[in-house]
Amino acid sequence: MRGPLLRFVLVTLAWLPLAFAAWWLLAPVILFPVQLLVQLVAATVLADLVRTVDAQGAILSFVTTLRPGEARAGGVLTVDVNMLLYAFGLPLFVALTLAARQARLWRVLLAGYLAMLPFIAWGVLADFLKNIAITAPPLVASQAGFGPRGRDMIAFAYQFGSLILPAVVPAVAWVLTHRAFLERMRAQAPRG
Repeated sequence: MRGPLLRFVLVTLAWLPLAFAAWWLLAPVILFPVQLLVQLVAATVLADLVRTVDAQGAILSFVTTLRPGEARAGGVLTVDVNMLLYAFGLPLFVALTLAARQARLWRVLLAGYLAMLPFIAWGVLADFLKNIAITAPPLVASQAGFGPRGRDMIAFAYQFGSLILPAVVPAVAWVLTHRAFLERMRAQAPRG
């Protein structure tokens, strides 16, 4: 690895700590649209399971209709999900974009950000569903009403949303928004 590629990697590595610091400090603002998406899905698709979705920083608290124990027991179950677990690709995309030093920087950053929002919401919702249908005690999981096939789909959605999407979506978004840069890098690569 020499020349422009080495420079690009080093500049990306230099931007990463700053991008992660900004991501961490500004998480409530950056992830507010994810909160809105999750609240919309909870209010429409999951209305029988979720009363409200409240935010405390980057943590979403799902106040459910489920009881923590038997039906006669008092109280409701609350599930907390950290949105940062599903949004770690945002600072990676920012660092790669800043290192590429392309024209229309803000447009590219906005396009990548908007492209990643639904996938972050996917991870958050899948985490919530996993918590109530799979990892919850049997008395709670039975109230959620998911059968074996539904739990399998939730497990797949959770694995996909936590292991694949947070890493792959930023990379794909970056490649799609930086084709000209990649072509220049390829043209400058030593032959041989």
